[in-house]
Parts: sequence; structure tokens; C-alpha cells
Amino acid sequence: MLTDDGKHLYVSWDEYHLLTERLALKVHASGWEFDQILCLARGGMRPGDVLSRVFDKPLGIMSTSSYRAEAGTIQGRLDMAKYITMPKGELAGRVLLVDDLADSGVTLKAVVERLRGMPSITELRSAVIWTKQVSAYTPDYYCEMLETSPWIHQPFEEYDGMGPEALAKKFVV
Repeated sequence: MLTDDGKHLYVSWDEYHLLTERLALKVHASGWEFDQILCLARGGMRPGDVLSRVFDKPLGIMSTSSYRAEAGTIQGRLDMAKYITMPKGELAGRVLLVDDLADSGVTLKAVVERLRGMPSITELRSAVIWTKQVSAYTPDYYCEMLETSPWIHQPFEEYDGMGPEALAKKFVV
């Protein structure tokens, strides 16, 4: 649900899953066939996992990080992992890059530039759930174009900073 001022978008688990499924269907409807999926950790891990299962394709993981301060709400310097984790072999062929959103676009643009420099990748496309209109990079596939630039409150954020003690309290009756 987008707030009236357009500054916050609250997403439930059900909405998150439906959007991820819609993303899979958009990729499928395009007719593009790919060999592997590479998701960006952490945000792209959930949609990447679902797409990997739906399309029965191997899933690679690349860690990136730019949100650090204020419980992950302030963007800082972009860090990209030196290595990409693959279940077998190397990242090659036609690759679908998956993340949760194109916010500023800085991360996706930098990762795409790095991957396009890899001779083993013959074709690269990207897919996200949300794209903000202010993004410097527009993915090939997305579910929602956000005209404002809201902070997206994803359902798993309840675990940020929770700690095991607070989690345990959820089970005390």
C-alpha cells in the first residue's frame, strides 16, 4: 500500500509473493530463454530463488551492499563481491540478473557493466520487482514502475536488528 504522500510503500508477504510470480510470468511472456540466474544478495535472493525454481535454472549469488547506516536506509559506497557463487561451473551464456528493485539504479548499473565485461556471458538481461522512475538504470523486466521514490517496506524487514532474543519472545505464550 502506497501512502497518500507517496513516500512509503508497505508490502505484505502475500503481495511480495504475487509480485515475484508476476515477474516470472513477464520474463516467460517475453519468450527469452536463458541459461542461468544470478541474484544480488540480499534483496534479490528471494525473487531469484523463486525464478530459479519456476524456470528450473541454476542460481548464482553475488553479494553487493550499499545500504548501511540507519538500519539500512542510508545509501553509502557500493561494495561488490570479487567472486560469484555458482552451484557448478562458471557464470556463462545467457544470464538473467535478478534483484528486488532498481532504486537509484547505481547498483544494477555497476553490476551490469561488470557482467557485460565477462566474455563468458553472451547475453544479459535484468529483472526486478520495482523500478523507481528516478533510477539511473531501467531493467529489462519489472512489475511496477513507481512514479514517486517511496521507501519500500518489505515484509522481511521486521527481522532487521531483531536479534534472537526478540525473536524468541514471539514464541512465548
